Parts: sequence; structure tokens; C-alpha cells
Amino acid sequence: MRHFGHIAPAVRKRLFYREPGEFTPASPARLLSAALGATLYSPATRPRLADDVVKQGARGVVSMVLCLEDSIGDADVTAGEENLVHQFADLAGRPGADLPLLFIRVRTPEQIPDLVRRLGPSVRLLSGFVLPKFTAERGLPFLEALTTAESESGHRLYAMPVLESPELLYRETRVETLEGIFRAVDKYRDRVLALRLGVTDFCSSYGLRRGPDMTAYDIQVVASVISDVVNMLARADGTGFTVTGPVWEYFRVQERMFKPLLRQSPFLEVQAVPLRQKLIEHAMDGLLREISLDRANGLLGKTCIHPSHVLPVHALSVVSHEEFSDAQDILRPERGGGGVLRSAYTNKMNEVKPHRAWAERTLLRAEVFGVANEDIGFVELLAAGLGE
Repeated sequence: MRHFGHIAPAVRKRLFYREPGEFTPASPARLLSAALGATLYSPATRPRLADDVVKQGARGVVSMVLCLEDSIGDADVTAGEENLVHQFADLAGRPGADLPLLFIRVRTPEQIPDLVRRLGPSVRLLSGFVLPKFTAERGLPFLEALTTAESESGHRLYAMPVLESPELLYRETRVETLEGIFRAVDKYRDRVLALRLGVTDFCSSYGLRRGPDMTAYDIQVVASVISDVVNMLARADGTGFTVTGPVWEYFRVQERMFKPLLRQSPFLEVQAVPLRQKLIEHAMDGLLREISLDRANGLLGKTCIHPSHVLPVHALSVVSHEEFSDAQDILRPERGGGGVLRSAYTNKMNEVKPHRAWAERTLLRAEVFGVANEDIGFVELLAAGLGE
């Protein structure tokens, strides 16, 4: 699989200076964690789930979570489990289908080995499990169960803990909770693919819900948690993990209070004004701003609940030609001694030692999302992905 693989080769050639690279579920964890992109959630009870998975894979989705937790009712868990076993068997009978990385979001540790046994040979299609409301106390049994299931099945399984518990939100318990989470995931580092932020649960603890004109970073109590999670769990010193961005809840807006967040000029330049209007009508201007803030704050990838959110996440994950040029300059072997140099675009300074970690992360992102051609911006990537 590859990002933008659903776009015609000739179009990719026009868009990319360096095309997105291919990867498989067996690729190194470091590469997969960067490649997750927009992770699309779907209730595990959907009767045509196998068809949905195949369809979304063909549309550019590279990671999906099939949810047995908050997206379905308590009374539907047993039916959801049975449906997953049936749908995985269906998918296993479709050789050649371009499937995304598939994860199951469970409620209890016991579900992990039970589901792996029930999936049988079709477990080969499963990349791992999403672990809800993760703290050290609640999370370790999940990680132990995953290790057991992996050993029994002989199939590699990854974990994606969700950070969403009140203990993480409350100031008086936050640092202790984060320290416990770090100890737990560090112990199982080779099995933890990424950490996911559950911002909806954070908001619920205070009876809050951000509107389509607000990003997660405008809700100060939420922004403070994101800041501390990145501070303690996403460091660039080799101890950190990939942390993914929070879910965007909206896909159509009936009424707006504030002006749209998208400037007109990038769309005018490429004659894509109708695309701008469509994005605004579907609350995508707020999503695009939040994605930009995710990346600026050290997050990579995003939880998505609607297929229309996938392409914006991927378009804004592509490395610009300018970013790529800067990163390459910083990492040249002859720069090993440090120093400061003017960027090839002659608009900024590149300070070799402080910018090294940024450059390494940028080249990793370039490996999976590609590098845009010098004259290509996010508008062209969005338009091409939508076939416009």
C-alpha cells in the first residue's frame, strides 16, 4: 500500500517531486507509525463491514479501527464480536484486495486473546488492537493480553493505547498518570505502534464540546493536556512515541458564527474556488486548521470518523519541496559539526544541531507521504484526490 496510491500514476508524477513510498503490514514499526495517516473508525457491527474496508482501501485509506467500544451499545458487543469474525473471514477470501492496516478497538483485555483465537487463519489480516482509557494500572493487563495472543497465534500484533482518562486530564493527577503511562508503554515499546488522544472524552469530563469554528487547541483545558502528553511521551531523544491527533467531529455545518478559516488566494491561483466553497460547507476549513496545529505541536496522523476527513489529513501530511530541501541540507554529512546556513529558498536560517531532529522526522514523513513538486500546494493535492 501507499499514500495517494488511488490516484493515477500520471497525476502522481505531476504532483510529487518524490512519490510516497510503498509499505506493508510487515514494514518496520517506525515506518508504520509515521504512515498511519488518517485512521478511519468504523463500528464493528456494520453488516457490510468487509465491503466498507475494501471500498475505503481503494479510496486511499491506509489504516482503520473496527470499534467494539464507545461506537456501539453495551448490548451489541457480542454481536459485534461475531460480526468481526465473519467479516474477517470474508476479507480473507478476497485475495488481491488492497486492504488498509486493520485494528480492533476492544473494551476488556480478555477480548484480545479470545478474538485472536476466534479469527483463526484470518488473523493474518489484523495489525493489532486499540486499547481504551489507557493508564498504567488499566493498560498493563491489555498489553499482557496482547503479548499472550501474539505468542499463541504466532502473528505480530501492535497496540495503540488511547489516552483519554480523567486522571490524565485532572491537573493534580496528570504528571503521575503520564509517568505511569510512560513506564507501561516503555516496557512494551516494541509492541506500541502509536499513542492516540481521546479528546472527546477529555471534553466530556467538563461538559464541553468544541464547535466547528473551534479547534482542540482553542479549548484550553484540552490544549494543556496535549501539551503535556507531547512533553512527556513524544520527545525526540529516542524515548518518545508517535502521538496522533484528536478526532474532528463535524462533516457538515448548517450555520457559522465566524468567518471561514481558508484564504481565497491559494484556490484562486489554481482555479479551484468551488473546492474552497465545498470545504467550507463541510466544516473542512476548521479541520484543515486543526491538522496544521496538530503537526505544529508534534502530532502525526489523526483519528477520523468520516471518510471525507481522510484526504485533508493526507494532503497536509505531504512534505513540501521547501521542507524537504531544508531537511536535506541540515542532514548533509558535512554539517555534522553544526553551524548555521541560509536555506536554499533564501527565506530562513537552518541551524544544524537544533533543527536536526525536525529534519529527521521530516524525511521519515517524506518517505511515506512523499514530497510535493515545487509548485504544488495542499489545494492541488486535495483537488487531485477528489478528482477535481
